[in-house]
Amino acid sequence: MFNLMANCCNWLKRWKEPARKVTLVMVGLDNAGKTATVRGIQGECPLDVAPTVGFSKVDLKQGKFEVTIFDLGGGKRIRGIWKNYYSESYGVVFVVDSSDVQRIQETRDTMAEVLRHPRIAGKPVLVLANKQDQDGALAEADIIETLSLEKLVNENKCLCQIEPCSAVLGYGKKVDKSIKNGLNWLLNNIAKDYEAISERVQKDTAEQKAQEEQDKKERAERVRRIREERSSFYLGYNTCLQR
Repeated sequence: MFNLMANCCNWLKRWKEPARKVTLVMVGLDNAGKTATVRGIQGECPLDVAPTVGFSKVDLKQGKFEVTIFDLGGGKRIRGIWKNYYSESYGVVFVVDSSDVQRIQETRDTMAEVLRHPRIAGKPVLVLANKQDQDGALAEADIIETLSLEKLVNENKCLCQIEPCSAVLGYGKKVDKSIKNGLNWLLNNIAKDYEAISERVQKDTAEQKAQEEQDKKERAERVRRIREERSSFYLGYNTCLQR
Protein backbone atom coordinates (compact mmCIF):
# COMPACT_ATOMS: atom_id res chain seq x y z
CA MET A 1 0.00 0.00 0.00
CA PHE A 2 2.82 2.37 0.93
CA ASN A 3 4.63 1.61 -2.33
CA LEU A 4 1.46 2.29 -4.30
CA MET A 5 1.03 5.66 -2.59
CA ALA A 6 4.69 6.55 -3.22
CA ASN A 7 4.39 5.64 -6.90
CA CYS A 8 1.24 7.77 -7.23
CA CYS A 9 3.00 10.72 -5.59
CA ASN A 10 5.98 10.36 -7.91
CA TRP A 11 3.68 10.17 -10.93
CA LEU A 12 1.77 13.29 -9.84
CA LYS A 13 5.05 15.11 -9.26
CA ARG A 14 6.29 14.27 -12.77
CA TRP A 15 2.89 15.15 -14.27
CA LYS A 16 2.96 18.61 -12.66
CA GLU A 17 6.53 19.33 -13.73
CA PRO A 18 6.71 22.13 -16.32
CA ALA A 19 7.76 21.17 -19.83
CA ARG A 20 11.48 21.42 -20.37
CA LYS A 21 12.51 23.83 -23.10
CA VAL A 22 15.16 22.48 -25.45
CA THR A 23 16.79 24.05 -28.50
CA LEU A 24 18.37 21.85 -31.15
CA VAL A 25 20.40 22.74 -34.23
CA MET A 26 19.89 20.66 -37.36
CA VAL A 27 22.88 20.83 -39.69
CA GLY A 28 24.37 18.99 -42.64
CA LEU A 29 25.32 19.64 -46.25
CA ASP A 30 22.86 21.14 -48.68
CA ASN A 31 20.43 18.57 -50.10
CA ALA A 32 20.95 16.19 -47.18
CA GLY A 33 17.24 16.27 -46.31
CA LYS A 34 17.20 18.47 -43.20
CA THR A 35 14.02 20.39 -44.01
CA ALA A 36 12.23 17.23 -45.18
CA THR A 37 13.13 15.65 -41.83
CA VAL A 38 11.77 18.59 -39.85
CA ARG A 39 8.58 18.71 -41.88
CA GLY A 40 8.04 14.99 -41.36
CA ILE A 41 8.44 15.37 -37.59
CA GLN A 42 5.97 18.27 -37.69
CA GLY A 43 3.41 16.16 -39.51
CA GLU A 44 3.78 17.92 -42.84
CA CYS A 45 4.46 16.26 -46.18
CA PRO A 46 8.25 16.17 -46.70
CA LEU A 47 8.07 16.05 -50.50
CA ASP A 48 8.88 18.94 -52.87
CA VAL A 49 10.91 20.86 -50.30
CA ALA A 50 12.80 23.95 -51.47
CA PRO A 51 16.41 24.45 -50.26
CA THR A 52 16.66 26.42 -47.02
CA VAL A 53 18.13 29.88 -47.53
CA GLY A 54 19.55 31.01 -44.20
CA PHE A 55 17.53 29.15 -41.59
CA SER A 56 14.04 28.21 -40.51
CA LYS A 57 12.77 27.88 -36.95
CA VAL A 58 10.34 25.17 -35.90
CA ASP A 59 8.61 24.83 -32.52
CA LEU A 60 7.00 21.55 -31.51
CA LYS A 61 5.97 19.52 -28.47
CA GLN A 62 7.64 16.17 -27.85
CA GLY A 63 6.38 14.52 -24.68
CA LYS A 64 7.53 16.65 -21.73
CA PHE A 65 9.69 18.81 -23.97
CA GLU A 66 9.01 22.06 -25.78
CA VAL A 67 11.47 21.77 -28.64
CA THR A 68 12.80 24.50 -30.89
CA ILE A 69 14.70 23.27 -33.94
CA PHE A 70 16.85 25.61 -36.00
CA ASP A 71 17.02 24.09 -39.48
CA LEU A 72 20.18 25.71 -40.84
CA GLY A 73 20.94 25.99 -44.55
CA GLY A 74 23.77 23.70 -45.66
CA GLY A 75 25.28 25.58 -48.61
CA LYS A 76 28.96 26.45 -48.35
CA ARG A 77 28.26 30.17 -48.26
CA ILE A 78 25.76 29.87 -45.40
CA ARG A 79 27.59 27.44 -43.09
CA GLY A 80 29.43 30.33 -41.51
CA ILE A 81 26.25 31.31 -39.62
CA TRP A 82 25.93 27.91 -37.92
CA LYS A 83 28.21 28.94 -35.07
CA ASN A 84 25.80 31.75 -34.15
CA TYR A 85 23.29 29.13 -32.99
CA TYR A 86 25.62 26.79 -31.08
CA SER A 87 25.51 28.62 -27.75
CA GLU A 88 21.77 28.08 -27.22
CA SER A 89 21.78 24.51 -28.48
CA TYR A 90 21.25 21.57 -26.13
CA GLY A 91 22.11 19.03 -28.79
CA VAL A 92 22.79 18.52 -32.49
CA VAL A 93 21.01 16.70 -35.29
CA PHE A 94 23.45 16.11 -38.17
CA VAL A 95 21.73 14.89 -41.34
CA VAL A 96 23.83 12.94 -43.84
CA ASP A 97 22.91 12.15 -47.45
CA SER A 98 23.86 8.46 -47.43
CA SER A 99 23.48 8.22 -51.19
CA ASP A 100 25.90 11.07 -52.03
CA VAL A 101 29.17 9.14 -51.85
CA GLN A 102 30.99 11.84 -53.83
CA ARG A 103 30.55 14.34 -50.96
CA ILE A 104 31.21 12.03 -48.04
CA GLN A 105 34.64 13.58 -47.37
CA GLU A 106 33.07 17.04 -47.35
CA THR A 107 30.47 15.70 -44.93
CA ARG A 108 33.21 14.31 -42.67
CA ASP A 109 35.17 17.57 -42.68
CA THR A 110 32.02 19.58 -41.94
CA MET A 111 30.99 17.27 -39.11
CA ALA A 112 34.46 17.44 -37.58
CA GLU A 113 34.32 21.23 -37.64
CA VAL A 114 30.94 21.21 -35.92
CA LEU A 115 31.82 18.70 -33.20
CA ARG A 116 35.12 20.33 -32.27
CA HIS A 117 33.56 23.76 -31.79
CA PRO A 118 33.87 24.67 -28.08
CA ARG A 119 30.12 25.40 -27.83
CA ILE A 120 29.18 21.99 -29.28
CA ALA A 121 31.86 19.62 -27.94
CA GLY A 122 30.44 17.48 -25.15
CA LYS A 123 26.80 17.83 -26.23
CA PRO A 124 24.80 14.82 -27.50
CA VAL A 125 24.70 14.34 -31.27
CA LEU A 126 22.15 12.47 -33.36
CA VAL A 127 23.37 11.46 -36.83
CA LEU A 128 20.57 10.72 -39.30
CA ALA A 129 21.92 8.66 -42.19
CA ASN A 130 19.19 9.83 -44.55
CA LYS A 131 18.06 8.67 -48.03
CA GLN A 132 18.36 4.96 -47.32
CA ASP A 133 15.64 4.51 -49.95
CA GLN A 134 18.08 5.63 -52.68
CA ASP A 135 20.13 3.21 -54.76
CA GLY A 136 23.74 3.01 -53.62
CA ALA A 137 23.06 4.48 -50.19
CA LEU A 138 25.78 3.62 -47.68
CA ALA A 139 24.77 1.30 -44.85
CA GLU A 140 25.15 2.29 -41.20
CA ALA A 141 28.50 0.52 -40.75
CA ASP A 142 29.88 2.17 -43.88
CA ILE A 143 28.74 5.61 -42.71
CA ILE A 144 30.46 5.10 -39.36
CA GLU A 145 33.66 4.04 -41.07
CA THR A 146 33.80 6.68 -43.82
CA LEU A 147 32.98 9.52 -41.42
CA SER A 148 35.42 8.19 -38.79
CA LEU A 149 32.45 8.75 -36.52
CA GLU A 150 33.72 6.85 -33.50
CA LYS A 151 36.99 8.79 -33.55
CA LEU A 152 35.21 12.16 -33.94
CA VAL A 153 32.77 11.68 -31.07
CA ASN A 154 35.42 10.27 -28.74
CA GLU A 155 37.80 13.15 -29.42
CA ASN A 156 35.08 15.69 -28.67
CA LYS A 157 33.41 13.76 -25.82
CA CYS A 158 30.01 13.71 -27.53
CA LEU A 159 27.40 11.05 -26.88
CA CYS A 160 26.29 9.88 -30.32
CA GLN A 161 23.58 7.82 -31.94
CA ILE A 162 23.32 7.04 -35.66
CA GLU A 163 19.98 6.19 -37.25
CA PRO A 164 19.66 5.06 -40.89
CA CYS A 165 16.44 6.61 -42.20
CA SER A 166 14.39 7.91 -45.13
CA ALA A 167 12.78 11.26 -44.37
CA VAL A 168 10.49 11.29 -47.42
CA LEU A 169 8.74 7.97 -46.74
CA GLY A 170 6.38 9.20 -44.03
CA TYR A 171 5.33 12.04 -41.77
CA GLY A 172 3.42 12.75 -38.60
CA LYS A 173 2.48 9.47 -36.91
CA LYS A 174 3.93 7.61 -39.90
CA VAL A 175 7.31 9.34 -39.83
CA ASP A 176 10.24 6.95 -40.21
CA LYS A 177 10.58 5.12 -36.88
CA SER A 178 14.34 5.63 -36.95
CA ILE A 179 13.87 9.41 -36.96
CA LYS A 180 11.40 9.14 -34.08
CA ASN A 181 13.69 6.80 -32.13
CA GLY A 182 16.67 9.05 -32.75
CA LEU A 183 14.87 12.16 -31.56
CA ASN A 184 13.68 10.34 -28.44
CA TRP A 185 17.25 9.17 -27.78
CA LEU A 186 18.55 12.73 -28.12
CA LEU A 187 15.92 14.25 -25.82
CA ASN A 188 16.30 11.49 -23.21
CA ASN A 189 20.07 12.05 -23.04
CA ILE A 190 19.57 15.79 -22.76
CA ALA A 191 17.11 15.14 -19.92
CA LYS A 192 19.69 13.10 -18.02
CA ASP A 193 22.04 16.10 -17.91
CA TYR A 194 19.49 18.88 -18.33
CA GLU A 195 20.58 21.13 -15.46
CA ALA A 196 24.26 21.04 -16.44
CA ILE A 197 23.51 21.66 -20.13
CA SER A 198 21.11 24.49 -19.24
CA GLU A 199 23.78 26.14 -17.12
CA ARG A 200 26.26 25.81 -19.98
CA VAL A 201 23.74 27.21 -22.48
CA GLN A 202 23.04 30.22 -20.26
CA LYS A 203 26.75 30.89 -19.80
CA ASP A 204 27.60 30.49 -23.50
CA THR A 205 24.62 32.61 -24.58
CA ALA A 206 25.58 35.40 -22.19
CA GLU A 207 29.18 35.33 -23.42
CA GLN A 208 28.06 35.39 -27.06
CA LYS A 209 25.72 38.35 -26.46
CA ALA A 210 28.48 40.23 -24.67
CA GLN A 211 30.86 39.53 -27.56
CA GLU A 212 28.26 40.63 -30.11
CA GLU A 213 27.69 43.84 -28.15
CA GLN A 214 31.44 44.47 -28.01
CA ASP A 215 31.73 43.85 -31.76
CA LYS A 216 28.86 46.26 -32.36
CA LYS A 217 30.58 48.98 -30.32
CA GLU A 218 33.87 48.43 -32.15
CA ARG A 219 32.14 48.67 -35.54
CA ALA A 220 30.41 51.88 -34.46
CA GLU A 221 33.75 53.30 -33.30
CA ARG A 222 35.40 52.41 -36.64
CA VAL A 223 32.56 54.13 -38.53
CA ARG A 224 32.89 57.21 -36.30
CA ARG A 225 36.64 57.43 -36.97
CA ILE A 226 36.18 57.03 -40.73
CA ARG A 227 33.61 59.82 -40.74
CA GLU A 228 35.90 62.07 -38.72
CA GLU A 229 38.79 61.39 -41.10
CA ARG A 230 36.61 62.14 -44.12
CA SER A 231 35.31 65.29 -42.49
CA SER A 232 38.86 66.46 -41.72
CA PHE A 233 39.93 65.68 -45.29
CA TYR A 234 37.12 67.66 -46.87
CA LEU A 235 37.63 70.54 -44.44
CA GLY A 236 41.33 70.68 -45.36
CA TYR A 237 40.55 70.37 -49.07
CA ASN A 238 38.03 73.23 -48.96
CA THR A 239 40.49 75.39 -47.04
CA CYS A 240 43.11 74.87 -49.77
CA LEU A 241 40.61 75.84 -52.46
CA GLN A 242 39.68 79.05 -50.64
CA ARG A 243 43.33 80.07 -50.56
